[in-house]
Amino acid sequence: MKTLLIVLGVLAAIVVAGLLYVTGVYNGLVNRSQAVDAQWAQVQNVYQRRADLVPNLVATVSGAANFEKSTLTEITEARASVGKVQINPGNAPTSAQLAEFEKAQGQLGSALSRLLVVAENYPSLKATSNFQTLQSQLEGAENRISVERGRFNELARDYNSAIKRVPAVFLAGIFGFKEKAYFAATAGAEVAPKVQFDFTKKP
Repeated sequence: MKTLLIVLGVLAAIVVAGLLYVTGVYNGLVNRSQAVDAQWAQVQNVYQRRADLVPNLVATVSGAANFEKSTLTEITEARASVGKVQINPGNAPTSAQLAEFEKAQGQLGSALSRLLVVAENYPSLKATSNFQTLQSQLEGAENRISVERGRFNELARDYNSAIKRVPAVFLAGIFGFKEKAYFAATAGAEVAPKVQFDFTKKP
């Protein structure tokens, strides 16, 4: 009888230790997943900050005589496209959602880049304090986006590595932990935007 109690006690201790271990692994994965989701919300925040600057930038620039209207139209349309991409700010996106998000944001970023380059051909615009302020804010927004995307990728990498390690890999599937998508450089991002000036217009 005493031996049976000892065996049962040992088995109970093993079960409790196993449960505690599984609980620890599960909680660790939850924490990593939540960190990725929280960082995704911050990524969306900095992108939204840039989008919020666009109407002010367009309003400032469109007041300049003979400015490139096609560029402003492209920016306005690109911003509208960004607004149509709806992703839950509390949950990191799937690969397909992230690709759609990046495509819309990339179009806006490209249009803004062209605007800033084209503006170099308009000294009167470049000299206005409003434009200089907005240009500085946009540059700051781009830097914030780059930093937050980098942090998101770091957290996603840590989480993805965690769910693929033994023994967490066996538990991840059971509890529904799936791989998070990464931000990747957009195809052709290494090529500077092509800018063509219309010299028939006078600044």
